[in-house]
Amino acid sequence: MVKRGHNGKGRGHITETPDVSHIKNVDVTHELSDVNVPAILKFVGGLTVLTIVVYVLMLLLFNFLNSRQAEKEPTPGPMAMSEQERLPPEPRLQSGRGFAQDLAKSAGETDAGKDKPRDPLWEIRVLRNQWNDALENGLRDQSGQTIGLPIEQAMQKILEGKGLPSHPQENASANLDDYAIRMPTAASSGRMTEKRKE
Repeated sequence: MVKRGHNGKGRGHITETPDVSHIKNVDVTHELSDVNVPAILKFVGGLTVLTIVVYVLMLLLFNFLNSRQAEKEPTPGPMAMSEQERLPPEPRLQSGRGFAQDLAKSAGETDAGKDKPRDPLWEIRVLRNQWNDALENGLRDQSGQTIGLPIEQAMQKILEGKGLPSHPQENASANLDDYAIRMPTAASSGRMTEKRKE
């Protein structure tokens, strides 16, 4: 049994593409290439060159306008605050204005690199060194006197003694009674008061 196509004249299955190579139309032609690669490359190259030229021109324009504005700005008056006076109050956070100068001063560095911005890792190293020194040798006040114990000595004193100092219980309850508030009781409808620790 032979299967026939939908028109009934050809042989083969319905889904097969029929052979149309014998059909010729001399008046209709087709493109040999869908994309003109050299023209696209020329366009991309020209666009890149124009983008760079516009970028350079805009950079020159901004520099020119900034220099003109800098010339117009008046000189600060005699009452204007200096850079040091404009710093925020203590404590200054890391990477905040003035933090690195104070840290360099406490680390004993000279003012040679004062105007250069500091690396945050430098700040962390200096702070860690100061903290480790305080833990190992004890805290020091501004005059350099030791005001605390190193952590190892403090732990040794606790182990040698009877533990941490504490207050007797009767003194603690007496101290808490001093802070108690006299409040009216609900049972007396407000006529009598009692001390409550709140």
